[in-house]
Amino acid sequence: MKKFSILFLAFVALLSFNACTQDDDIVFVAQPDPEGIQFSNSFQNTYVLPAGNPDNLAERFVWNEVDFEAPTTITYELQGSADEAFGDLMVIGSTDNNNLGVTIGQMRELAEDAGLDNDPETEAPNTGMVYFKVRAFAGDGEGNALEEFSETIALNVELPEAEEEGEAPKMELFLVGDATEAGWEPDNNNTPLFRDGENESVYYFEGRFAGGGDTEGFKFLQTTEWQPQWGISNGELTNSEILGDDPDAFPVEDDAYYSLMVNVDEMTYTWEEIDESSATVYETVGLVGEGTSVGWPTEDNETPDIVMNQSEFNPHIWYAEDIVLSDGPIKFRADLAWDVSWGGTTFPSGEAAGDDIQATAGTYDVWFNTLDGRYIFIPQGEE
Repeated sequence: MKKFSILFLAFVALLSFNACTQDDDIVFVAQPDPEGIQFSNSFQNTYVLPAGNPDNLAERFVWNEVDFEAPTTITYELQGSADEAFGDLMVIGSTDNNNLGVTIGQMRELAEDAGLDNDPETEAPNTGMVYFKVRAFAGDGEGNALEEFSETIALNVELPEAEEEGEAPKMELFLVGDATEAGWEPDNNNTPLFRDGENESVYYFEGRFAGGGDTEGFKFLQTTEWQPQWGISNGELTNSEILGDDPDAFPVEDDAYYSLMVNVDEMTYTWEEIDESSATVYETVGLVGEGTSVGWPTEDNETPDIVMNQSEFNPHIWYAEDIVLSDGPIKFRADLAWDVSWGGTTFPSGEAAGDDIQATAGTYDVWFNTLDGRYIFIPQGEE
């Protein structure tokens, strides 16, 4: 009887072990997403691709996320080609997010592969089509990995002919919201962020934000229209094209001065409160130099400066509208004197330095921040 009991218990234990082993061997089989994958952003009728700005963003492609119904990593690979059949393709990049930027240089490479050039002396056309699609795949994408492709989209591109070459317009970001001077008005002399002079994806702003109470906060606009707009979603930088909806505003806890940095390529930002109590508030800030209509100051001309307007909301922000410049050196200076002046090494935006700013002829709205010495000249039309 004792032997029978021992054998019976051993048999039960074996069954239990086998059952546990089977439970641990549950296998998830990835399945295609019945909704598929497709681009969700709007595209331009024509992408003009000047040679002088290869690192500028030409377009940010946005697509929906796919669900393979399995706990596996999903990677998205954006592909471009000069051939609609993608016989020879360029991998623009890969990401685990639902968007990826394409530079002017990458689009130009595809355009040149398609036989386009910007030489008016050749028979090759300077306009044509390039093609893009996005691939979603599970795991590392090797072997028999599950994958899905979007439909191919064709984009019309143009290489400006050599004598027409010029720089592509740079993207501006303007503050809007009840924490800013403009309020929730998109065309109210909205203060811009100050674009980095060397990295056109990076923007800065040091200044006052009116927070606290029932204040909603602020967003960024690229134009005097409401779309596209930039804000946050789940604490991360985004815009309405990526999100497919209006983003949330950046909250502002206190009415105070803050330092803000935004990187639209990496889709990141930094935000911290700063102490500006020791910063000088000037009586006037003016623009002078051979590149301006007033030239350099002389002893017999007491007020030659183009005197800028001071913000009533933030006394460190100065601006002037429709300033006509010619090719030549310019500087900012304080209180109609040379005791304090600011130059810079880059145009049309940058940070104060001792050198003269070498201006390019045109008509500009000019903004200057005496807190950090950053400036930006925003083109308004031809001279």
